[in-house]
Amino acid sequence: MEDFRQAYLRLCKEGGAEPQESVVAQLQESRAGQGSRLDLSGHSLSADTCSVLARAFQNDTGFTEVVLSDCMLSEEGAKVLLTGLFGNTTVKVLDLKGNNLRSTGAEVLGKLLARNNTLRRLVLEWNALGVWDEAFSLFCDGLASNSVLTQLDLRNNQINHHGASELALALKRNTTVQVLDLRWNNIGLLGGRTLLEALQKNHSIVQLEMAGNNIPSDTLKALEQTTGHNSDRQSTLRESRSRTQVLSKEIQTLKEEKGRQYLSLMNTIDRQREEMGRSNGSTSIQIGQLQEALNERKSAVNSLTAKLQMTEAALTLSEQKNHNMGELLTRVKAEKEEQRERQSRERKKEQEDSAHREGKLLREIQSLIETNAQLMNKVEEKERRCKSQQQQIFELKQELTNSTAELKLQLTQAEDRLEMEKRRSKQALQDMDTLRQKEVEHMNRHLEESERALQERIFKLEGQRIQLEEELSKAKAACVTERAQAEEELGRVRAQVRLEEQELVSGLEEKLRSVRSNLQEVQLHCSQQKQTISELQAKNSQQGSEINAMRRRTEELQQDLSAKDQEKVAEVSRVKVELLEQIGHLQAERTAQGGLKEKISALEREIKVLSSNHREVLLDKESEMSSMLEKLRLKEAEIQRMREDEANRASYLQSAILTYVQGSPLGHYNSPKK
Repeated sequence: MEDFRQAYLRLCKEGGAEPQESVVAQLQESRAGQGSRLDLSGHSLSADTCSVLARAFQNDTGFTEVVLSDCMLSEEGAKVLLTGLFGNTTVKVLDLKGNNLRSTGAEVLGKLLARNNTLRRLVLEWNALGVWDEAFSLFCDGLASNSVLTQLDLRNNQINHHGASELALALKRNTTVQVLDLRWNNIGLLGGRTLLEALQKNHSIVQLEMAGNNIPSDTLKALEQTTGHNSDRQSTLRESRSRTQVLSKEIQTLKEEKGRQYLSLMNTIDRQREEMGRSNGSTSIQIGQLQEALNERKSAVNSLTAKLQMTEAALTLSEQKNHNMGELLTRVKAEKEEQRERQSRERKKEQEDSAHREGKLLREIQSLIETNAQLMNKVEEKERRCKSQQQQIFELKQELTNSTAELKLQLTQAEDRLEMEKRRSKQALQDMDTLRQKEVEHMNRHLEESERALQERIFKLEGQRIQLEEELSKAKAACVTERAQAEEELGRVRAQVRLEEQELVSGLEEKLRSVRSNLQEVQLHCSQQKQTISELQAKNSQQGSEINAMRRRTEELQQDLSAKDQEKVAEVSRVKVELLEQIGHLQAERTAQGGLKEKISALEREIKVLSSNHREVLLDKESEMSSMLEKLRLKEAEIQRMREDEANRASYLQSAILTYVQGSPLGHYNSPKK
């Protein structure tokens, strides 16, 4: 850290910039225990300081983590500083929290992600990258081309649904980001759906934070499920890699053992060759010695012609012995030729048998490959069926939401109609009251004009008026009681309809949960079957490689055997024993493959049973949906009938009031006047 402080001071002198005292103090304080971490959080960095730091970062100072949170970086300073990190090969963690980075910062960050090959974690919390769509699209392009970043923090960056769509396109191309934090943005429903589509193609993200984005709960659950599937997939990949490593190590050990066995075999063959060479040398020496003895004898015979008669009998005996030795040599040669021919015939027969066995093994391997292909086709067909069932469930859910929305609209329309009817009845009553008041005023004026002449009739009319007022009050009380009863009935009907709707919605949600759980179980079963099939394919490939190795080894042994002499019969028999043992191993593996075939057939039967059960469950759900729709239709008919009854009651009340007003004496009295 002391070296970096000196480098910072030296670069400031070279560039003619004044070093910031707070930065120098921070570097001096962090010299003792920070190690490879540079922390300048909370210090406002000027543009000159940023340029000096950029030049220092270009020299690869050894820092693996750089913290620049809340440093009040300007647009120019952020651009210069991030440009200095383009070619850096040591910084793995970069924290730019709370620097209010905008369009220029987003563009430079995109270039940084496109060019830097060491950055693993990037923190961009509390910035404003999502405000400018074009700059954020450039940032997403850089993220798409990056191949080393694993953690990205974009909290509180004002990312809307357009930015979420750009980010989704980047995630479709990126295959390294594992942790993505998008909390407290403005992604919304459309952005959540685009991210869900992207995650269905991206298999690397195992942790996604989406709180505070106004996304529905079902979309959040779907995102959690996809990330869970990705984590499961990553764990299975890690397990498969570990298994492949273990298998490769075992294969390497087997290859080493085979090599050692081959070397030992070649050593024994070389030793036998050396022994044969020594034996041939000894026989040639003996033959030379015999030839020298014969030459000496011939010279003795030629020099001792005088003693020919005396040694004639001995000579004849020696000639007889030579003749017998020649016959023995011819017989030995004939026996050797017969043995060589017999060995060649046995070798040809063994070659034909090995070729026949290899053909059988190849045919069996071809049949296994075909069965594996059929199983893969069946698995793909099951996956397509699962996808179609998921689509059907999604459509049913949409239909359910549409039906609930229509019911809510119908309820609101019914309430509006009831309010209109109430307002109409109130208006009619008010009109009646005004008419009555006008009639009373008219009668008062008429009574004042004819007060002297018609006092007796006035008394009668006043009595009739009192009676009419009593009857009118009674009619009003009856109207009020009927209106209260109608409102109570409407309240009860509304409460009943709401309760029924809530029960229907809860029942449908429970059924959807059960269907989702069934689908998850089917998907888990399909994944398990895929895993077993992949294991079977790996075993088949391993067996094919072993068979190829055996074939190459048999070819090498045949080439070696074709060049061997008569004395290699023991080695050929030992190789035969090894081949028989390997054939026994292959037969055992064949039986194991038969057991695997039986397991695969059992799994296929289980898949058929599960698919039939799932189909029956779907049919039951469809029948339940149809019955629920029928119940909804009946409820709508009942509501319509109640509305018609209310309308009929209102019309009856209006007609009764009109008939009562028209049939009253005041109405008769005022009719000629009008």
